[in-house]
Amino acid sequence: MRFGTFMAPFHPTGQNPTLALQRDLELIVHLDRLGFDEAWIGEHHSGGYELIASPELFIATAAERTRHIRLGTGVVSLPYHHPFMVAQRIVLLDHLTRGRVMLGVGPGALPSDAFMLGIDPATQRPRMEEALDVILRLLRSDEPVTHDGEWFTLDNARLHLRPYTQPHPEVAVAAMISPSGPRAAGKFGCSLLSIGATQRAGIDLLGQHWQVCEERAAEFDHVADRRAWRLVSQVHVAETREQAYRDVEYGLEAYFEYFRKVAALPMVPEGPPDSLADQMNDSGAGVVGTPEDLIAFIEHLIEQSDGGFGTFLVQAHEWADPAATHRSYELIAQYVMPHFQGSAVRPAASKEWVAANRERFIGAAGGAIMSAIQQHAEEKAAKAEG
Repeated sequence: MRFGTFMAPFHPTGQNPTLALQRDLELIVHLDRLGFDEAWIGEHHSGGYELIASPELFIATAAERTRHIRLGTGVVSLPYHHPFMVAQRIVLLDHLTRGRVMLGVGPGALPSDAFMLGIDPATQRPRMEEALDVILRLLRSDEPVTHDGEWFTLDNARLHLRPYTQPHPEVAVAAMISPSGPRAAGKFGCSLLSIGATQRAGIDLLGQHWQVCEERAAEFDHVADRRAWRLVSQVHVAETREQAYRDVEYGLEAYFEYFRKVAALPMVPEGPPDSLADQMNDSGAGVVGTPEDLIAFIEHLIEQSDGGFGTFLVQAHEWADPAATHRSYELIAQYVMPHFQGSAVRPAASKEWVAANRERFIGAAGGAIMSAIQQHAEEKAAKAEG
């Protein structure tokens, strides 16, 4: 299993937005050092919390500060952009990052964004599919593309650069509760990015979503690969559950307020204004606790998915202050990732083997030491006699 972050991002209003964006960049650098596999960066244009308007610009900056971590758009809202320009930007980033970029797409999450652009929310999902079809044709073929649609046109269009990644960067489709995301991912042979794993309803629907994806993939002669399936969830861990609860007193209330009063997304459970960490844990919407609690949660997600998935993404947030947030990711890298990746098995097995044979090894080492002492004594005696 791979691990990463899904960075909308979420920053409470009333603070310096420039510094908030710098913290986002610093977090990506921190994750790169810890060995996280990937980070997905969002696109939003209203609401005041999710400050990144262009994931491509953010990725270009983050790529220069990191070495290994893969960087994806999480996601480009396709109805807001001409698909030719989306394809052009992602190919440029593919070259600039030497293959570390991924293209995540969706219809657009915030109705307020669509409202400002004069887009009917009822058209967003079909427009996303129409745009994705054209983008993939541009990426996958050298043949020119002509398309006369309701909201965009192409006339013998082709990209003037081939992708750096062959055949092209990975493309993922976002999914929430409805089956439109899995249907599109299956139809076009793309990866699936399940943001709905942050919600109880989404968790319960995981197996069904993958079934939809597999059925649509078979219908269009693609093979759905669970290793390319990503699940996003809300997490904060500390050394103890008590410490984790104290940590999130910093910002969990503001996070709940945003989703209950501003954003039209069911990301947090309904309930009273207090005991928010308990509500998060009890509802299954996320984890506030220890690495062991997170391991149990991920194992539950594996069970609900009816066969497993490839990547677990931690939704970036400011429930805790920057130091505690960085520590949470460190604990995930230290204890949770090895549990699912098996990287700690060999050292533990080696320790157990040495411990089980300790007397034999010590005896052999002691014998060698005594032999060396005796040999030295004999050599000194021989020289004295000579």
